[in-house]
Amino acid sequence: MKLKFFSLVCFMALFSAKLFAQDAATVTDEELKKYAIAMDSVNEMQAVLSGQIKEMVTTSQTISAQRYNELFKVINDEGKLLEANATPEEIAFVKEVIAKKDAGTAKIKETYQLLAKDFVGAAAFNKVRKAISSDEGLKTKYQSLMDELAKDNAVN
Repeated sequence: MKLKFFSLVCFMALFSAKLFAQDAATVTDEELKKYAIAMDSVNEMQAVLSGQIKEMVTTSQTISAQRYNELFKVINDEGKLLEANATPEEIAFVKEVIAKKDAGTAKIKETYQLLAKDFVGAAAFNKVRKAISSDEGLKTKYQSLMDELAKDNAVN
């Protein structure tokens, strides 16, 4: 009798542990929505920064966009800058754009981390991110949320 009772208790413990593990991995609508809002915010920040960089380059009186792209690739190589006949003004402009991009990227990274930790919650953020990569139904639901949130973004 004691052996049957012990077996039953062990079975129930394993069964309930399995159910608990499934519940812990289940993503709620609220968690998914918060995650989507966080990711939409980061995506919008990236789009704004990209637009600012593009505007700086395309409206520059110092350098053409084509010349910028050429010098950007070699900005850290003095020899290649000499070969390209880069002027001090061109070099300064390319470095200014890089500094703006780096500062913006750092701000986006900081915001991403704060949203993940404080808005969504670190555990929920990681749970949702993992679930989206493995659950096609959840991925579709997430993409629908992202599409809806993108409608009100300043930059599309």
